[in-house]
Amino acid sequence: MHQNSGHPQDCNCFNRRNFLKVASGATAAGLGGGSLLFAHDARADALTKELRDKLAPDQIIQAMKNGNARFRKGERKERNYLREQKASASGQYPAAALLSCIDSRAPAEVIMDLGIGDIFNCRVAGNVENPDILGSLEFACKLAGAKVVLVMGHTACGAIKGAIDNAELGNLTGLLAKIKPAVQATAYTGERSAKNYAFVDAVARKNVEMTVANVRKDSPVLAELEAKGTIKITGAMYNLETGAVEFFD
Repeated sequence: MHQNSGHPQDCNCFNRRNFLKVASGATAAGLGGGSLLFAHDARADALTKELRDKLAPDQIIQAMKNGNARFRKGERKERNYLREQKASASGQYPAAALLSCIDSRAPAEVIMDLGIGDIFNCRVAGNVENPDILGSLEFACKLAGAKVVLVMGHTACGAIKGAIDNAELGNLTGLLAKIKPAVQATAYTGERSAKNYAFVDAVARKNVEMTVANVRKDSPVLAELEAKGTIKITGAMYNLETGAVEFFD
């Protein structure tokens, strides 16, 4: 579905323009290319700095919501990954930075209908933060200009189950220790075991909430950017069965 504003500067960014119209009612100046927020036009190219910088954090979050809605309907937009690859080779201007789990069933770019160059993606079991992750997020936002930090957990998370069960295995032991505070902090009146998926999911949600708080606490760089309104730090949960991403904000 092609839309043309008649402006030459828009010729290479029609895909993401549709995102902007839905997300904010703004003009077609939105995120060009067939990726993240955006793609209706198979002739996609990468998100540009000019287009990314016009977006507010809430618009970017809305665009990800829109992409997930398309994914759930089986209506993901066609895009030309080769064009995206070629267009982004000389520079990248992602709109968001995601911290998500390594689970193979929860690839952020797929479930939110994103493309090449749209987001930075940090993946680690249990979507926990550590100094290396924080450094990556600081690079993404402070230096590269991303406007959203999204911590995304998911249902039936194996890392959460491992933390609940006090699993121990090499370096995994230390990783799971980062999740255990969420296990302890989760208010739940039923069976508090890894066999109870309702409890597992409650812990996963609490883990996202605590990780968001820890990102703010442990990264003065990101906290300052958020205080200025430059970025937004928030969380989300992905449901493996329904395909829905629930955004906390």
